[in-house]
Amino acid sequence: MDDGTRTAESLAAWLHDLHFTDLAEAAATARIVDAVAQWGESRGWRVYRRAPSVFPLPPPLKGHSVLDVACARPGGAQPIAVEVDRLDRQRTVDKLLAEAAEGRLAIWVRWGSGPFRPPPLPVHLVTREAAKAKGGWHTVADLPAPRHSAALEATEAAELPWES
Repeated sequence: MDDGTRTAESLAAWLHDLHFTDLAEAAATARIVDAVAQWGESRGWRVYRRAPSVFPLPPPLKGHSVLDVACARPGGAQPIAVEVDRLDRQRTVDKLLAEAAEGRLAIWVRWGSGPFRPPPLPVHLVTREAAKAKGGWHTVADLPAPRHSAALEATEAAELPWES
């Protein structure tokens, strides 16, 4: 049985391939929520956006909060509750702890520049690094700098003549 670690690792690998540039914060969050939903759908799970949560809304509001994404898995596998945030919000941790207490695998997707404080178990943390530039948020690429053309590369060091 998966304690949630393999599932969280699978989602982390999926989000590693997600790239965006020059997005406002809300658009970046929406792009990540879309990617989480696509991850669940790619596994054949039923995916629900803005699914009802067991966690109540704060007063004076009535009713229950919603989850960014929920996944129902076949064969009696543990359902998944996912929240996506850029900021470190205690309310999100409390919501995911309540979902875990009800038997759901709770995953918190944090994005941004970090640091990302790990939530208490059994909530699993998945991160996607992003940075803010003048045009908006963009994913941080782990690519090396491009090589310069071979014509510009020095093949052999040579000493220039000394002029006095």
